[in-house]
Amino acid sequence: MTERPFIKSLLATLILALPLLFAACGSSKPPATPLETFETYAKALKKKDYTSVKILLSASTMKMHEQEAKAQNTTVDEIIKRGSLVADNQTNVKYRNEKVDGDKATIEIQNTFGSWETVHFVREDGVWKLDIAASAQDIIKDIDDQDKIFDQLSNSNIQP
Repeated sequence: MTERPFIKSLLATLILALPLLFAACGSSKPPATPLETFETYAKALKKKDYTSVKILLSASTMKMHEQEAKAQNTTVDEIIKRGSLVADNQTNVKYRNEKVDGDKATIEIQNTFGSWETVHFVREDGVWKLDIAASAQDIIKDIDDQDKIFDQLSNSNIQP
């Protein structure tokens, strides 16, 4: 007699769970493109929806922002506001050259000064995320390369 309530409970659970399982399997929408991810990021920034922005950031970017926030005794939301790829007064964002290479991608966006910047993306768990940490590494590499050139020129015996 004690088996019947268990079986009824199991059947009720299966009856409720199966439609959800089939719905989840049937709605296999392809992951957003890097461009769609960037557009969603820009819209979330305009709405000051930092919860949505954080969902669109890569794990390494979130870690970087958390370290910055801790070092500056502020919140991650504040770090995101300060480091936004879209200015508050920017009404539209021009982009070009979306390139996808496996689980990494880039898009060039035009900043408020009119110059083009490369924005990196990484696919995490099948979803495209902005990889601002990779963009920061590019900037650091460029500075290091310029420092090496300056050092070489400074250490050479070339007179101007």
